[in-house]
Amino acid sequence: MEPTEATYNGNGDTQIISWFEESAENVAAIQRQTLRRILELNHGVEYLKKWLGNIKLQDIMNENALESVFATLVPLASHADFEPYIQRIADGETAPLITQQPITTLSLSSGTTDGRQKFVPFTHHSSQTTLQIFKLAAAYRSRIYSIRGGGKVLEFIYSSKQYKTKGGLIAGTATTHYYASKEFKIKQQDTKSFTCSPEEVISSGDYKQSTYCHLLLGLYFSEEVEFVTSTFAYSIVQAFRSFEELWKELCHDIREGTLSSRINITKVRKAVLGITLPNPELASRIESICEEVEKEDWFSIIPRLWPTAKYVYSIMTGSMQPYLTKLRHYAGKLPLVSADYGSTESWIGVNVEPSSPPEKVTFAVIPTFAYFEFIPLHRTKSQNCNNSQDANLATDDFIEDDPVPLSKVKIGQEYEIVLTTFTGLYRYRLGDVVEVVGFHKNTPRLNFISRRKLILTVNIDKNTEKDLQLVVERGSQILSKSKAELVDFTSHANVAKRPGHYVIYWEIKGEVEDKVLGECCREMDASFVDHGYVVSRKTNSIGPLELCIVERGTFKKILEHFIGNGAALSQFKTPRCTSNQVLLRILNVCTIKRFYSTAYGL
Repeated sequence: MEPTEATYNGNGDTQIISWFEESAENVAAIQRQTLRRILELNHGVEYLKKWLGNIKLQDIMNENALESVFATLVPLASHADFEPYIQRIADGETAPLITQQPITTLSLSSGTTDGRQKFVPFTHHSSQTTLQIFKLAAAYRSRIYSIRGGGKVLEFIYSSKQYKTKGGLIAGTATTHYYASKEFKIKQQDTKSFTCSPEEVISSGDYKQSTYCHLLLGLYFSEEVEFVTSTFAYSIVQAFRSFEELWKELCHDIREGTLSSRINITKVRKAVLGITLPNPELASRIESICEEVEKEDWFSIIPRLWPTAKYVYSIMTGSMQPYLTKLRHYAGKLPLVSADYGSTESWIGVNVEPSSPPEKVTFAVIPTFAYFEFIPLHRTKSQNCNNSQDANLATDDFIEDDPVPLSKVKIGQEYEIVLTTFTGLYRYRLGDVVEVVGFHKNTPRLNFISRRKLILTVNIDKNTEKDLQLVVERGSQILSKSKAELVDFTSHANVAKRPGHYVIYWEIKGEVEDKVLGECCREMDASFVDHGYVVSRKTNSIGPLELCIVERGTFKKILEHFIGNGAALSQFKTPRCTSNQVLLRILNVCTIKRFYSTAYGL
């Protein structure tokens, strides 16, 4: 069962929630129907024929045996298994390789996770599900935070450049494709969520100019803004860091009805100047607020400038969690609402409890979006952890059980998600580790744990992004005592020297004594609880942790490197570990201080 057209026309909150609740109630049957539909639509494609051979579709469509037969015949796969097929599509091959429907658009992953962008099929179904989850999430939010009809939204959203592949397919980020779709135009026509910025600003291709215009128009409509949002929390933090430097110029433009010379894209200038008029009274009010709040390091600037805003909305889990402290600083008492759970490959779950703090948010799986399987994961606990809390953080190898369907997951169990999508991915290992923490009706509610991929390893040590994040949090607690702020961080496993060692790069705001930074370094080294790391440090087969302090603006240079290579700001994630030689050159050239840990006395 799918939502009707009325669901997308701004008056279907009750209808779309009813649709989802019914789907969640009948999750086992809906999942079988979803798998059946995917196989019906894509029967005979080259990838499936490789595994199903000449088996007739009706022979595997038995309602009770479909899932088990599918899992028996089609193996688990990674992106590498689909890459040759997707490349052939990009090169212009029109035979049905992974879908029967023609693929005319390819999404690019950000490339910030492992340093390499990947092609992922993007179809009309991708835009439809994006609109669907946005509508569904908005309906749940409206139950708690009432939005005025005709209100506006301050959205920090950015398109990047699209280009054509060798075979003539359009390639770009998933967000760029969505902003160019008719589904986004439908969303824009909904008066409950009309963004302040016109299409020309969103698609300018210059994130600095777009950010300035987003801020300017957001301020111009400040009495009408219902909430502040972006795809990732990073983008909001980045925008308000820019605001700290630009507010006087913004006030001048509002007072005079002009537009800064820094905006040099003709279509953007024309669009913005076609909206704004001189408003000296508003400019004076904003100046007064900024002069006062600047003395308090911009605390609570968002509700001060946008008094009708109900909340701040963005993806705040996973690699976005380190930005929550700064985002809360800007938001003051304004609620932070975590956006929904998805990936470039597929949307997965919706936040049905928007009042939950981001650290405790869970996502109810939407069973119509893809066919889901879950690989049960069991952690091998370190025997050398000091206490039960540390034992829960240990990251030795996972032991895997056979994948189970969505309807068979259990509360308290950790899983890796496996997707079979309408866009041509079959039993695709997403690499995300989640925990089932409960159910909404009969669909599981997931807590995102981390990406499964190990990001820091020298020999027998195994540390994930989550482990690094916890270590950095402990080190930055010492930093905060000096009233300094950790702006951003990344890491690198340096194996060029013997013994190999971890390098953590920090950009900080504020003055900190070297003694304190040395203590931060020691604390981080001692906070890794992975058994392999602890043993290797004690035997000096892994060397002392190195903390590199980089100059202000270093991580903006990293951002600009990715933007220059086709990433969109709205899709950007700071890489938490890198072996990319270009990034390492930027980091090492910008390093102004180095500290080495004495945690193990070696």
